[in-house]
Amino acid sequence: MISFENVSRKYGPVVAVNGVSLQIDRGEIVGLLGHNGAGKTTLMKMLTGYLEPTSGTIKVADKDVLEDRIGVQRQIGYLPENAPLYPEMLVQEYLFMMTELRGIPADQREAAVAKAASGTGLHGHMVKPISSLSKGYRQRVGIAQAILHDPDVLVLDEPTNGLDPVQIQSIRELIQRLGQNTTIILSTHILQEVEAVCDRVLVMIDGNLAADSPLSALLTSTTVHLAVGEGANVKSVIAELTGVTDVKKLSNANGFDTWAIDVDVPERATSQILSAGMDAGWTIGSVGPENKTLDAVFRQLQADYVAKEAR
Repeated sequence: MISFENVSRKYGPVVAVNGVSLQIDRGEIVGLLGHNGAGKTTLMKMLTGYLEPTSGTIKVADKDVLEDRIGVQRQIGYLPENAPLYPEMLVQEYLFMMTELRGIPADQREAAVAKAASGTGLHGHMVKPISSLSKGYRQRVGIAQAILHDPDVLVLDEPTNGLDPVQIQSIRELIQRLGQNTTIILSTHILQEVEAVCDRVLVMIDGNLAADSPLSALLTSTTVHLAVGEGANVKSVIAELTGVTDVKKLSNANGFDTWAIDVDVPERATSQILSAGMDAGWTIGSVGPENKTLDAVFRQLQADYVAKEAR
């Protein structure tokens, strides 16, 4: 559905996106994650035809963005970070205007507006001025204009930025519903946003694609954490167990040493470690697979990138 091949974008001497290659299949909900200035928005603007890449090729359903920009844009719905709304207009006036701008035939516009309103929960707000809506409902209007033409791809740039917790949850549920029939790229710097709605994660760091992985794989750990009474001969005992690849001491606090044990199969290794510790007479505070978070993964990717750049 979407293909980036060695795509770069430069602003003079500044490299905003550096040699990115990736494929996104139909029906995926993909989170594009990165700090402010990482290159996320530049990548999305190139995909949607608002910026041209300095080099490389971008295709949507085999259409090249450079060769057929309008053809690509017809297949994409785009919600930029600041939704393009006219506060003085009624919701329905704005959406009908957008159907005309999108080239939807006159006899299909009413149905297109009704479908978009239904999909975004706007039916009770169609004759209200946009200026009277809460920020959460203004975001819904922005999403509604992006899906009027039944796009194959929906690009959302920071869709919950500035919303309160209730509004955030509502927009997340809306994105998940839309994702049942549409390929969605969600660009954000909010880690919880990606964990809540995405199947796959792309991580951008300083214009580089630092990670491209299913969310479940990114959060899967092959490390077991063990807290044991200080002074136990953990390394010599645990290193002998089948499937253990490394044993590292992490810290000491409140009379317990904490160890990180890298293993092949965490579920099996946990019971083996517990059994070995009990046989050795250790005082065991806790033992279990590491609970990885996207925040921890992101910080590690950042640290690895900085270390690599320093070499």
